[in-house]
Amino acid sequence: MAAFVFPGQGSQHKGMGSDLFDQYAALTEIADDILGYSIKQLCLEDPGKQLGETRYTQPALYVVNALSYLKKLKESDNPPDYVAGHSLGEYNALLAAGAFDFETGLLLVKKRGELMSRVTGGGMAAVIGLSRDKVESALWINSIKGVEIANFNTPSQIVLSGSRDVIKKIGFLFENEGAIYVVLNVSGAFHSSYMAPLAREFGEYLDNFSYGGIRIPVISNYTARPYRQQEIKKNLTEQIASPVKWAESITYIMSQGQTIFEEVGPGNVLTGLIKKIQREAASDYN
Repeated sequence: MAAFVFPGQGSQHKGMGSDLFDQYAALTEIADDILGYSIKQLCLEDPGKQLGETRYTQPALYVVNALSYLKKLKESDNPPDYVAGHSLGEYNALLAAGAFDFETGLLLVKKRGELMSRVTGGGMAAVIGLSRDKVESALWINSIKGVEIANFNTPSQIVLSGSRDVIKKIGFLFENEGAIYVVLNVSGAFHSSYMAPLAREFGEYLDNFSYGGIRIPVISNYTARPYRQQEIKKNLTEQIASPVKWAESITYIMSQGQTIFEEVGPGNVLTGLIKKIQREAASDYN
């Protein structure tokens, strides 16, 4: 079996999509019309240094991921057996599965990025080298308030989300346990309860659209299980304010049979995470 996985924020880089925009000129023009700026110029030149800002990052990644998927299908003509995406990348998984068309997906992502760009005062940090239980225990024992787990990237890579001030101060708790602690360059406490008001607003926006039938199993960040047709709006709404269950999503796909994972989009962040998940899963049985 084959599973295609689509990256989210953090995989963007200047120059991404250089071989795609002219090849898919019609879709590039549609993107320009929806966004009100040149997606090609943003990705290749980034003249305003905006590619790292979430309201621009999200549409840019969505477009490059989408065009990358079309190119892969053109070259191989073999659709995947499963699709999944990390945070923003989940929209590309749903696009690949037929839940909506390119334009609808871009409108959703544009709105999502605009809403998330309004969030300030929050922060995120990666804890590398500790299990979920140890991270949660450190937060509980030290009575840390205002910080939640946002991403379960691998069994030993956990991302925290919450108050920027608290995030910056608590690194020593995990470093004392032998972990690496990395404060991330983000403006908000994404994938946490701090995002709940925005999630509700986004949910109302989702009501403006209709959704097609899912033709390929899409593994949800929110549930780590395949989407059910009636859950599209619920999952996309909840995803904004809930942890990304990436490790569990990948282990679920692995449980379905021998699977080749292919990252579709810029970079290889997810490829690295999946290899680590596979190694750590294998070690559990040895």
